[in-house]
Amino acid sequence: MDSTVLVITPVKDSIDTTLDTAKAIAESRVPHHHIIFNDFSSDESTKELESNKGKIGYELINLAEITDTPSPNYKLVLQLSQKKALKMGVPLLVIESDVVVKPETISGLLDFTSKNEKSGLVGAVTVDEAGVVNFPYLKFKGRKEEVIRTERSLSFCCTLFSSDFLQSFDFQELDDAKDWYDTFISKKSLELGFENFVLMNSPVWHRPHGSRPWKQLKYKNPIKYYFLKYWKGLDKI
Repeated sequence: MDSTVLVITPVKDSIDTTLDTAKAIAESRVPHHHIIFNDFSSDESTKELESNKGKIGYELINLAEITDTPSPNYKLVLQLSQKKALKMGVPLLVIESDVVVKPETISGLLDFTSKNEKSGLVGAVTVDEAGVVNFPYLKFKGRKEEVIRTERSLSFCCTLFSSDFLQSFDFQELDDAKDWYDTFISKKSLELGFENFVLMNSPVWHRPHGSRPWKQLKYKNPIKYYFLKYWKGLDKI
């Protein structure tokens, strides 16, 4: 059966969480094609990704074979993924390597998008292991609606880009000076006349920054975090 969505997961190390993510995606109730983009992981982690791709069922693209640019290569990942999704004629879904989806998560995102023609970005709300809304969607904690239409930025933890949006904005135009594009692409979707949504009735388990461990410093050692962010130029959004 043909895939109904292209799912991508950018990865640098964090193998345990990454494999949890991949296994959960593999249990999804809709046909999909899952690509893990290995963004200069260690040799040991790369071997783990290679050895598990057949067992779990994902395609592995090692960015070290494509570019010399050091991690993070989110722009390149988005550009390659948009091109493939358009060729396949399907939406694009980012599920990051610190997120665990449910078997019905992907089908729920697809179903909502198909019923809302103006959808640009549709994100699943993130929760902790106890089911409580957590970072990066703390701004919606306590909201009672099942679906929130929002003009605030969506995170790409688990976010679907509609086919119409993919056809309307070329990711080749993304700014080289940035590392992450959640805010920019969220705004671009609205500028182009689309609507962005967060599905509060479709929670996914998020272990914040499991895919980028150094960002834990924001909570454990904020002085060091902001030194790395501003003086070292990391985490540009």
